[in-house]
Amino acid sequence: MKSVVGLVKVEERVADAVREAMELAEWRRFITAGADVSLKVNLGWDMFMPGAVTSPWVVEGIIQTIREEVGSISVVESDQVLVDCERAYRAAFMDRVCRRYNVPFVNMSRGRFERVKLDAGRVLHEIDVPEILLRTEMITVPVIKTHDKTTITGPIKNQWGCLDKLRHQYHLVVNDALVDLNRVVTPRFAVLDATVGMDGNAPKSGRPRVVDRVLASGDFVALEAIQAHIMGFDPARIEHIRKCAGAGLGQADLAQIDVRGENYRALDFDFAPAQHNLVSQVEL
Repeated sequence: MKSVVGLVKVEERVADAVREAMELAEWRRFITAGADVSLKVNLGWDMFMPGAVTSPWVVEGIIQTIREEVGSISVVESDQVLVDCERAYRAAFMDRVCRRYNVPFVNMSRGRFERVKLDAGRVLHEIDVPEILLRTEMITVPVIKTHDKTTITGPIKNQWGCLDKLRHQYHLVVNDALVDLNRVVTPRFAVLDATVGMDGNAPKSGRPRVVDRVLASGDFVALEAIQAHIMGFDPARIEHIRKCAGAGLGQADLAQIDVRGENYRALDFDFAPAQHNLVSQVEL
């Protein structure tokens, strides 16, 4: 069977586009009724910069879509060496959404970890996994951006924030580390915030780009392949996408992906690739 991706243009309310994309991608096939759910957002920058982090309006749309059919919902993220994710949570106005729906925010860097051994790991042979991810079903909620180390960042790279805050030490082997990581903390479902993204010197200091789209899928690799295409990149030339597909984590062959909704082949937002800058050099 082909992997399914929902692709919806935002017309009026972002929440409506989120619900439609999730329904097109048949989210109930992947999220167990009554399960506790973690929404793994991207809060990788604690200064206000449109497109640098997951938008609160997309998170609100997910909460509205699933809240009557799941158990508890938590929004989760981790600190970085240069970034306090709790400050980012407030700067992005995510705190207002969480208060409105009584959804807790969990800084995974300050919680418990459990060590998970990984047989035949490429570069990671054991991973300290935040305990909350082992008892909830994860929906990964990245934002559409370029990246100076992986060309793009999306539903695959978003799990990078599930490692401890010193994860930058793996940047030289990032593509293999992403395969290992996603074998252990595999998202059940993915929703891509493509309302406002970032190109150029992303993921933190690039140029905001209005795309006005929401994408969703139960196959996070397929979703990132479609994301790459609409950004103007060939997914077959992006190493972490190719390696995750080769490891059986999802589908990257565009011919084997059923995109429902808008015709993705008619879209090319021509994102400018990222270059190394001061921020990325410090994080090496």
